[in-house]
Amino acid sequence: MKSLFLLVLIAGLGWWKLIFPQEPTINASFKPGQIWADADGQHINAHGGGILYHKGKYYWFGEHKTAGKGGNRANVGVSCYSSTDLYNWQNEGIALPVAPENSGSEIEKGCVIERPKVVYNARTKKFVMWFHLELKGQGYNAARTAVAVSDSPTGPFTYLKSHRPNAGVWPQNFNAAWKTKTVTEKDLKAWSDEWKKEVAEGLFIRRDFEKGQMARDMTVYVDDNGKAYHLHAAEENLTLHISELTDDYLNFTGKWITVAPAGHNEAPAVCKYQGKYYLITSGCTGWDPNAARSFVSESMWGPWTPLGNPAVGQGAELTFESQSTFILPVAGKKDAFIFMADRWRPNNPIDGRYIWLPLSFENGKPVLRWQDEWKLNTFATAKK
Repeated sequence: MKSLFLLVLIAGLGWWKLIFPQEPTINASFKPGQIWADADGQHINAHGGGILYHKGKYYWFGEHKTAGKGGNRANVGVSCYSSTDLYNWQNEGIALPVAPENSGSEIEKGCVIERPKVVYNARTKKFVMWFHLELKGQGYNAARTAVAVSDSPTGPFTYLKSHRPNAGVWPQNFNAAWKTKTVTEKDLKAWSDEWKKEVAEGLFIRRDFEKGQMARDMTVYVDDNGKAYHLHAAEENLTLHISELTDDYLNFTGKWITVAPAGHNEAPAVCKYQGKYYLITSGCTGWDPNAARSFVSESMWGPWTPLGNPAVGQGAELTFESQSTFILPVAGKKDAFIFMADRWRPNNPIDGRYIWLPLSFENGKPVLRWQDEWKLNTFATAKK
């Protein structure tokens, strides 16, 4: 009898949902690390993401993850969500779908697409997406960055090509004497002091000089004057590269520098505050969290000065169990920035969580403090 009653109750609840749809999810604050439901009540699926603000609306682009250990591969594509208040997000669908299996495309299903970033080019009126691309079946050996373009922020984006950046070009801050060195990896013991010194003096830059430099974790930054820069982990994740993009944001000009050679940084995120550029990165520990790092410079071309871990308080040694993905300037707020990070779930990637925290600046350094819940009124409203 109880079983029959439960069956009737369950069936009744199903019909109730069909006849009287559930109210859409309404969020009124940020709750880092908790399930973040979109307007349909589903956990937002936009990992490793970045945000574009365009004509009064925010667009969140990220990796569409799936369940299980294979969920970190690109099985669907790049997601897009939109919002007017940063709390509540509407699923806009897949902005860049993967190509079918066996299509021969560089972005066919089963490749790796990570950290998509979209910027708007005011000159061409195009939306430009860059992302880290690993070719299907090659693990993380391809180490490429790829670009796609669209007439609309929600897509569909058209895939153009992938790059090994800056082939045949030396970085601007490279010592001329290092160009002719002949020492190679086989001459050195990995991670020895001599090896680290040679990495800092261009060991991998020379190795990859003709075919182009490696490009893994990345972001794109557009400066106040419209000049765009591509920041990415290179040289086996040992050194960060900052490269200037062409005026249409679709290619590299060949002007680039190294940042923190042999420092083992990835996950770059950048912002500009009171005329200075601030960079937040992480160490390289796979999917496991570690202590963040930060840098400051008066120019994108450096020199970049290390400032230490921006996170403070309990959990700072692991950056609150997260890794940086983007720094978002908040429209209409004075000197307001949100630090965006992901708390990865490699065994079930679809369950990855988002860590959004207010980024403040104290004594010339970026500072992150944990908050269980917070609102945008943390920031002051900008004067008109």
